[in-house]
Amino acid sequence: MEGQNLSDQKTGLRSKLTSYGDDEFSLFLRKAFIKGAGYNDDALARPIIGLIDTSSGFNPCHGNVPALLTAAERSILLAGALPVRFPTISLHESFASPTSMYLRNLMSIDTEEMVKAQPMDGVVLIGGCDKTVPAQLMGAISANVPCISLVTGPMLTGSYEGKRVGACTDCRSYWKDYRAGVVDIEDIVRVNDELVPSVGYGIDMRSYGRKGTASTMACILEALGIAPLGSATPTAPSSARLRVASQIGSLIVSNSLASETPLRPQDVLTRKSFENAITALQAIGGSTNAIVHLLAIAGRVPGLGPTEAGGITLDDFDRIGKRTPLLVDLKPSGEGYMEDFHRAGGIPALLSVLAKGGLLHLDARTVEAPTLGAALAAHPAAQRHGTFAQNIIRSLSDPLYPGSSLVVLRGNLAPDGCVLKASAASPNLLKHRGPAIVFSSAADLAARVDSADLSVTPETVLVMQGTGPVGHPGMPEAGLIPIPKKLATQGVKDMLRVSDARMSGTAQGTVVLHVAPESAKGGPLALVRDGDVVGINMEEGKIWVEITDEEMKRRRKEWEENHTNGRKRTKRGYAGLYERTVQQANLGADFDWLTAS
Repeated sequence: MEGQNLSDQKTGLRSKLTSYGDDEFSLFLRKAFIKGAGYNDDALARPIIGLIDTSSGFNPCHGNVPALLTAAERSILLAGALPVRFPTISLHESFASPTSMYLRNLMSIDTEEMVKAQPMDGVVLIGGCDKTVPAQLMGAISANVPCISLVTGPMLTGSYEGKRVGACTDCRSYWKDYRAGVVDIEDIVRVNDELVPSVGYGIDMRSYGRKGTASTMACILEALGIAPLGSATPTAPSSARLRVASQIGSLIVSNSLASETPLRPQDVLTRKSFENAITALQAIGGSTNAIVHLLAIAGRVPGLGPTEAGGITLDDFDRIGKRTPLLVDLKPSGEGYMEDFHRAGGIPALLSVLAKGGLLHLDARTVEAPTLGAALAAHPAAQRHGTFAQNIIRSLSDPLYPGSSLVVLRGNLAPDGCVLKASAASPNLLKHRGPAIVFSSAADLAARVDSADLSVTPETVLVMQGTGPVGHPGMPEAGLIPIPKKLATQGVKDMLRVSDARMSGTAQGTVVLHVAPESAKGGPLALVRDGDVVGINMEEGKIWVEITDEEMKRRRKEWEENHTNGRKRTKRGYAGLYERTVQQANLGADFDWLTAS
């Protein structure tokens, strides 16, 4: 390639030239500067693959990104292309205030604009923490440059007093016991040292309500077809994780330089892709957060947004859930985590079970094969499943839960819908009604929930307002309203809880989430008062508050008068942009001006 006229290239360095009024000068100047980094003409004549570097000192989930970059670069070079690293925003769930969800859309903008602005024929999306994966995919879909997601991988497990522990399930479990007085201060300090023993994202894979969002998103990327089969479960420190990076490096080159046309995300992602992803989500009993993220991701694909005719909506999650059993069993029957799921065959093995039951669209496109069926036929884990004894991935005839692991409820309290993780709930509370105690915000909850004066019984319904996309802002993972201390110390483990917030995928309980419209926008949740009877019926898909239509109208008029007269000055900067344009949870909480529609 030495001596090739760079101006003749249709890919690589010649693409997306900076505007100086003279394209040849733009190319000349670009080439001069990049040579300052040590590149020669042979390297600069090659197609370019971008590698997003989301490593950060504030992001232990991404602590292995440098090693993944090196592995991917090696295979990209072997395939004949030039790998180029570039940074974007890095989000970590525990190091973002007020929430990482508040910054998800900002990261998607950063990803989209950097991919569109810089010369690259394809891009590898490297990330792992909860909001990073959907943010990157949202941005890449909008940029519509060939892409593949490379997740950082789950962390290892730790050990405390002879018991395996890990984030984030055991974080919440031990903290709940600490609040109830079961665990003392010395124990909670000591276990803190063991919960996160390595880099990588959360390792929880407890089907009964304890599958973390990061693990959930990694798994459904495979079913969605935007990541190769077997790429979700190898642990972050393992050599298998590096081989995944190498595999993706080769794939992105072939997809970007296909002889006929590059394979772009809008070509891969169809309604069938999303239905496969939703099926996998229900089969693993995944995080409720994935519902919001999948709706937002679908909203970036022309024709598939929740507001478009034939688009992906909450009704699809409900419909598919009713036919899809929960099959992945790691806890409470054992001590299993993501690494155990990996040894059992991971997502390829699970998809093979679902495929045999006719629950997948096997003709859906993927980044590694013309169809999902072809990808499964070529994957060893999918072919060998059933040839060895294991109890991690159940058969369709022996599920952990018959269907509707994640359900959608609607009614006068949530006209646009809300979600409940039924597989995480107490069966006796799936049909329940009781008097409400209302907390106006997360701060009000923190101030009063443990008060000895709180008039609460196990039948009470705990309601929290002001925690939706706009209300907090950023829709915090505060939906797991703690059991009031006066009840927790009496042994009460669960109560019906309702809010417009989210909940960590590692939490469990009878918790209704994502109530839409949210209270900060005047949704019915804003009108609930102490003593109102609130109820749910999971089998009927209903949620309600027992007040008359006339009383509802009176309270709404009162709410509107109070909020119009006391309207706050519009916020500046990103906060103002977020507040003005973020959509509700049932639409994915994306910015309305970023969607494909």
